[in-house]
Amino acid sequence: MKKIFSLATLVSTMSLCFSQEQTIVNDVPMIKYEMLEKKIKEEKDVLLVLNFWSTTCAPCVKELPDFMEVNNKYKDNPNFKMLLISLDRPKDKERVIQFINNKNLTAEVILLDDIKRMNTWIPQFEKKWDGNIPVTIVYKNSEKVHFNDGEMTKTELENIITKNL
Repeated sequence: MKKIFSLATLVSTMSLCFSQEQTIVNDVPMIKYEMLEKKIKEEKDVLLVLNFWSTTCAPCVKELPDFMEVNNKYKDNPNFKMLLISLDRPKDKERVIQFINNKNLTAEVILLDDIKRMNTWIPQFEKKWDGNIPVTIVYKNSEKVHFNDGEMTKTELENIITKNL
């Protein structure tokens, strides 16, 4: 029992050591826009598929099974990475974690904790983006090669990946 308590204390203490830019919650980091931008730039030599979504967005939830099928197909390719960017509110992080587990999401998930500044960071991703989700942006070697505003089919997603991988 003492070992369990000690381990719980250690985990709690370690979680307080993370910077304010990133907080890990059950392996789901909550980050600000600048950290996401840095992560995109660090993914050199990779085709990076970013999908902006929310648990409360019906079209987002509808397309996720196709995205997971595609992710599972390419996840062993070292030149491919899929990143799901949740735009749920930070106070709903437990719902996001439950959703990830219930839907068996296999791609990395990040909670973007920067809703108050969305009018600042949305145009940084794409000037034509009006803020609606789902949105999918594909980067190759940290350069944007595709922007999709709205739902994507599995075929559309695979075609973009095949064209750029």
